[in-house]
Amino acid sequence: MGARIRELPAQLPRSFDKPDEPWYRYVTIDLIFYVLNYSLFHPWTSWVLVLCLRAQLTPYENTEMRIAIGWAILMSAKSIFRIFSDKIAFGAPREVELSDEVIVITGGVEGLGGLLAETYGMRNANIAVLDNKKVTEDEAEEKGVLYYDCDVGDAEQVEAVAKEIAEDLGAPTILINNAGIVRPQSILDSTAEDVEKTFRTNTFSHFNTLRTFLPYMLQERRGTIVTVSSVLGHLGAANLSSYTASKAALLALHHSVKAEIAQLPDGKDIKTILVSPGQMSTKMFEGVQTPSNFFAPLAAPVDVAKEIIKLVEKGEGGEIAVPLYAKWIQILGILPAGVQTLVRRWAGVDTAIAKSGLANKTVVSEKSAF
Repeated sequence: MGARIRELPAQLPRSFDKPDEPWYRYVTIDLIFYVLNYSLFHPWTSWVLVLCLRAQLTPYENTEMRIAIGWAILMSAKSIFRIFSDKIAFGAPREVELSDEVIVITGGVEGLGGLLAETYGMRNANIAVLDNKKVTEDEAEEKGVLYYDCDVGDAEQVEAVAKEIAEDLGAPTILINNAGIVRPQSILDSTAEDVEKTFRTNTFSHFNTLRTFLPYMLQERRGTIVTVSSVLGHLGAANLSSYTASKAALLALHHSVKAEIAQLPDGKDIKTILVSPGQMSTKMFEGVQTPSNFFAPLAAPVDVAKEIIKLVEKGEGGEIAVPLYAKWIQILGILPAGVQTLVRRWAGVDTAIAKSGLANKTVVSEKSAF
């Protein structure tokens, strides 16, 4: 008898629980851009078109041949520029071997963090989750994840748990700061306690974990730090003042930490990744409608997790923004004030929470991001 195959729990994505929708609901600008990136905008495909024209004995002086060659050169130049730009911004990738890494995820019981933890658990990685939510021993064993009961907003608890992780698994080398809560309420209805709790979980926790786990990475001379912020950190939104402010702080924190690590002698192989997703299909903002399914579709947690895992395992630093509009949201800030106002009205960013009925309700907590 061979070794018994380990059975792993599986749960279908939430979209499978919903009734089928018309085909055009699945057509989004993200899908179109994805297809174009691997066809018309891809340098290899562009040069294949040139070769096809030559196979038909098309003369070089013909207009269609000149256009094809010009386009191929432009796409090749774009790709080369991007490679050099990323190299300058994020440096050379570090070598990553999962068996030699210790991954720490805050808020890793549910949502995006839970998906990351379970994915790495299935791959037998050394994974530690810091969360207040309880997980049974049987469930933890099935997922192959070690769960530590920890309030990441409490510096002393984080320091104590870090010592346990170092003894149980080894020195932490990958930190995914994902924990987050939201209190959808107007600033007039908020209390000092509400705001403090939001910042403790969403912002102060990052300071706690960075101060605690970064020394381990410097000691190992390698590491990756993932900061999960939100597209709302760039925008702000009515009835989400404490949440958006706490996420905006993470944008500045990420850039500051990246600059400090670059100045440390042992920080050469410590990479930083900033994640700024748009609205994800999790419980956190369930019921909030996007202004356009075509231009601003919901981001599936699996798509965000896939991008994070890809950068982490390639040993690269970078910035992740999903869906497509999240990549260009900063452009809104340089537009004339009147245009910004019109765009916000069209998008409904300041009325979405009120219309969804979430405003001033009980705390909605989910280890995820919007």
